[in-house]
Amino acid sequence: MYGWAEEVAGEILTSLGLRDRMFIATKVWTQGRERGIAQMRESMRKLRVDRIDLMQVHNLVDAATHLDTLRQWKAERLIRYIGVTHYSDQSHADVARVLRQEPLDFVQINYSVAERAAEQTILPIAADRGVAVIANRPLVAGAALGPLTGRPVPAWASEIGCTTWSQLLLKFVVSHPAITCAIPATSSPDHLLDNMQAAFGPMPDESLREKIARAATGR
Repeated sequence: MYGWAEEVAGEILTSLGLRDRMFIATKVWTQGRERGIAQMRESMRKLRVDRIDLMQVHNLVDAATHLDTLRQWKAERLIRYIGVTHYSDQSHADVARVLRQEPLDFVQINYSVAERAAEQTILPIAADRGVAVIANRPLVAGAALGPLTGRPVPAWASEIGCTTWSQLLLKFVVSHPAITCAIPATSSPDHLLDNMQAAFGPMPDESLREKIARAATGR
């Protein structure tokens, strides 16, 4: 699903001796117990590890089957945490059902200034059940930034240490009390460095979060 990503990550982890400093998360995305086991073992081989911190069932594909395997693997200490993922508002009801029924450690879901449906369903359930939340599409794959091209960030962005729209939109996401972390995908080192700045400085309170959303979306 992610090309050479696992193999490249595994090479970097090994050559730089970074394994103990990294939280390694990947996904299983196939039908059937044996195929799932084979795919997960292949991920471990590519990553050059004998233990995965977080294994997630991607897009809920054959979730019941894989979650049964993952519970066993967790008991055997092959993985530390279990999760499920999705990226679409239309699937939130299914994700919420699994959240209520399964003893999960993590859920990964789309959440951004432009996609806030998770606030009504996934985030309250996760908070109530003590489930960590990974926000995917925090910049809507870049689409949230398109309409802001050429617009300066508001002067009040400096109150929370933001100098770019990317930083501001990421702080909107990670400052939600139910969110554990965000994963903004990029192939640009410059964008990566810019995004990382959102991890520094003050975080917005609820009032400022809404101000960010209005400034970015006009709503």
